[in-house]
Amino acid sequence: MNGEDPRRNARTRRVSPSGAPGAYPPSDNKYPDEAPTRPAPEPTQVMRRDRNTGSPLAYSQTPGSGNPPPHRNPPPAQQRYDRPPPRDPNRGAPPTAGRRPPPPPPQRGWRNPPPDAPRHAGAPPRRRRRPRWGRRLLILLLILIVLPIAALIYLDTSLTRIDALGGYPNRIGDTPGTNWLLAGSDSRDGLTAAQEAQLTTGSTSDAGGERSDTIILVHLPKSGQPTVVSLPRDSYVSIPGHGRDKLNAAFALGGPKLLSQTVEIATGLHIDHFAKIGFGGFAGLVDAVGGIDMCLPQPMNDPLAGIDLPAGCQHLNGPQALGFVRSRATARADLDRMNDQRQFLTALLKKAGSASTLANPLRWWPLAHGATRAVQVNNGDHLWDLARLGWALKGGTVATTVPIGGFTDVSGSGNVLLWDHDRATTFFGDLAADRPLPPDLITAG
Repeated sequence: MNGEDPRRNARTRRVSPSGAPGAYPPSDNKYPDEAPTRPAPEPTQVMRRDRNTGSPLAYSQTPGSGNPPPHRNPPPAQQRYDRPPPRDPNRGAPPTAGRRPPPPPPQRGWRNPPPDAPRHAGAPPRRRRRPRWGRRLLILLLILIVLPIAALIYLDTSLTRIDALGGYPNRIGDTPGTNWLLAGSDSRDGLTAAQEAQLTTGSTSDAGGERSDTIILVHLPKSGQPTVVSLPRDSYVSIPGHGRDKLNAAFALGGPKLLSQTVEIATGLHIDHFAKIGFGGFAGLVDAVGGIDMCLPQPMNDPLAGIDLPAGCQHLNGPQALGFVRSRATARADLDRMNDQRQFLTALLKKAGSASTLANPLRWWPLAHGATRAVQVNNGDHLWDLARLGWALKGGTVATTVPIGGFTDVSGSGNVLLWDHDRATTFFGDLAADRPLPPDLITAG
């Protein structure tokens, strides 16, 4: 081919738009003798492989290969867990019409714990969580501490408080020790007709006002045994603003406040606490502790008090105990009744403070709750003050009566009881100085 390079001719030869070689479109060249100018063609991109470069070839281009390419096995099943799961393209995108969004993942918590992770073969067993006994014991201790405190606050707020002490000029100053004035009222307030008949108290119209048949002075010394002093209701004393009259007349004329003022002036003792209890509350306290045991030296039959008790030791319920402390159907009337009241008070407090009562919530809760409804205290008194009084009287006490000088009839007051002036002055002087009473001043009644 005249020594021409075919590759050069291939590069220089062009194809007309019609497809015939050598045919060119008409040109607007002004110089026909010159060859028409054309835009430079882009070089043909020819990809070659040079065996000397070491580039890999396709399997079909490998010389001497006529076999089909080997089949690739899928990865083992255990390796599939190593690959991350395919990402959901719709995750995070807003839901489209006609397609419900995927449910949210379950909330984990103590009601819906996460599932246990699968264990691998040979993995050690998971330890079971030991019960937290320390935390449970701490919670139990808190309950045992907080619950009694809450019950004490509730009962203390349930107490009925009255203005019973002080409030008059030239009041007796504070004396050593602690002095309580206890008054038993014959009030029928709160009792139904059936309860009045059961307790043999009579109706409110028959009572003729509120009176006090039981007046007890309790002196708690700084050291030593407490002294329980019975003050006879017929004691002839001076009542502020009313002249001389029986002691229980002060209660009928001016209530607890006039009674406490009269006792302070007559004894020279400063009264620190006051408590009053009525008929219904008295019987309820006895029933709350399950009754009390009393030993009677002789039979007691008193229709007015509603009792008929034989001699000897016996168990008394609430109505029987109330009749026992009210009865005067004995040879010495009021003097024997004061002895019975002191014995009963000692037996009641001993039963209330016993282990069988304190260890049984079915006993001590009705007792404490009944006491808050039955007892009225001074404005400054609290339930723990009553508890200290009961605890002090639970042990041994010195039970006595104010020294008595005799009886006489007084116009307008009837038969009254006179104190032994000299011995009574020494008696109350020792208590005011917080000294033990000499034996010759202690009387059984």
